[in-house]
Amino acid sequence: MTASDTLDRPSAAGAVGAWRPSLVLLAAAAAGLLLLFRGDAADMVSVWWNSSTFNHCLLIIPIIGWLVWNRKAELAELTPSASPYGLAIVALGSQSWLLGEAAGVALARHLGVVVMLQGAVVSILGLTVTRGLLFPLAYALFLVPFGEEFVPFLQEITAELSMILLGLFGLPAHMEGVFITTPSGYFEVAEACSGVKFLIAMVALGALAANLCFRSWRRRGAFLALCIVMPIVANGIRAFATIYIADATGIEFAENFDHVVYGWFFFAFVIAAVLALGWTFFDRDIDDPAFDPAEIEPRKPLTHGPNRRYAMTLAVFAIAVISPVWMAGNAAAARDTVPAPFSAPQIAGWARSSAPMAYPWRATYAGADRLLETRYSDAAGRVVDLAIGYYANPVEGREPVGFGQGGLPAETEWSWSENSAPPPSGRAYRIMAPGPVAREVFQYVMVGDRLTAGGGRAKLATLRARLLGGDRRAVGIVISAEGREVRAAIEEFIADSGGVEQLVDRVTGLAD
Repeated sequence: MTASDTLDRPSAAGAVGAWRPSLVLLAAAAAGLLLLFRGDAADMVSVWWNSSTFNHCLLIIPIIGWLVWNRKAELAELTPSASPYGLAIVALGSQSWLLGEAAGVALARHLGVVVMLQGAVVSILGLTVTRGLLFPLAYALFLVPFGEEFVPFLQEITAELSMILLGLFGLPAHMEGVFITTPSGYFEVAEACSGVKFLIAMVALGALAANLCFRSWRRRGAFLALCIVMPIVANGIRAFATIYIADATGIEFAENFDHVVYGWFFFAFVIAAVLALGWTFFDRDIDDPAFDPAEIEPRKPLTHGPNRRYAMTLAVFAIAVISPVWMAGNAAAARDTVPAPFSAPQIAGWARSSAPMAYPWRATYAGADRLLETRYSDAAGRVVDLAIGYYANPVEGREPVGFGQGGLPAETEWSWSENSAPPPSGRAYRIMAPGPVAREVFQYVMVGDRLTAGGGRAKLATLRARLLGGDRRAVGIVISAEGREVRAAIEEFIADSGGVEQLVDRVTGLAD
């Protein structure tokens, strides 16, 4: 660095003088945001603490603090300078929270809170300091509990890998969805066996190691890819080994072996193997600085008085508060309309039935304002179950979509097996219970007068109604039958009832 470069850069005393008030204002902005969105902040902490899938998130904040501390010498040479560009990030976070609140999607709300905090850093400390803090800021995204959406996909991948390995080792097996049958028993690749916990934690660890140990972006990308592929492959090997050992020694021994050996040692070995493999390609020394202040500090840094910092702090809070105020106004204008108690409609060719089930089952619509559950049978003895749950003003936790709602009740012996060909405007899937007992499920969600398959489409319809006004009423519909070749019975029942929309109208009276 030349003498002129040194003269152009701010003095250490000037930088320290700019840091102190900026950090105070940043702390005030962060405290204000966390207070405003305290419900969502508390939800995230609760998930970190109570869900084993996200226990690793408890370490993310200390890791971020450590990353910032390691940069303290370089950061001290930079001059904080409030930037309006950060307000755009705050606005994006606020919009994410608004969409999540309107649609009842916790992931979008949690992401919005974290992004608003990131935007506050950029707004108050400025772009130069943000460049120095880029990785710690980006790493904060791992505070958002996400990844469980991949569980069904990971279950299928694990089952497929298990079948491949069983075939290679000569053990005959048959797969139906995520259930595998061998001569020694009947195995389920359950949600807990999907490997999602290990995968999420491994990606968080891999991102940290990629930043600390590599300079080359190609090597970083390759290492992150390894951190994604290895846990998936390792989990497939784990599932295969459990089935193989069960065939040789018995299911009880295999279960204990899986919990003790794989739970405590196998994945630790995988982590060590991934890090050891990456170690040979590390291209960053342990004492290398996180960044070079001379490369990111402008020759003539922008300097603004305290008024600019105060204005940015107030603007951060003003932008953030718009979304909850908007939702509060819409909620106040909403009206609940609860119909009279439901009664089972008459369906041509079908009569009410009390035939017993091979394995107990019932659809779940927790928190419904009105609920109808009944069974029908036709002249051929085919039995179809119907469940309709009505929500006058659905909110998160009281709506026909979400975990455990619909045809797959939570905390029971029933497990998802595989998706079936979807019916018009709906979804279909097969579930299994011990026996094994199979059940085909057709599931729908109606928001206002819009019939959907549930999931994202139902959330989108709810979002539109809650954001822009309109009919918020929601209805969950499950039409199901026990057995493997029962799809035709369900389809004929729907046709004889006049279609799902007409069936809902006849039960709820919404068309009147």
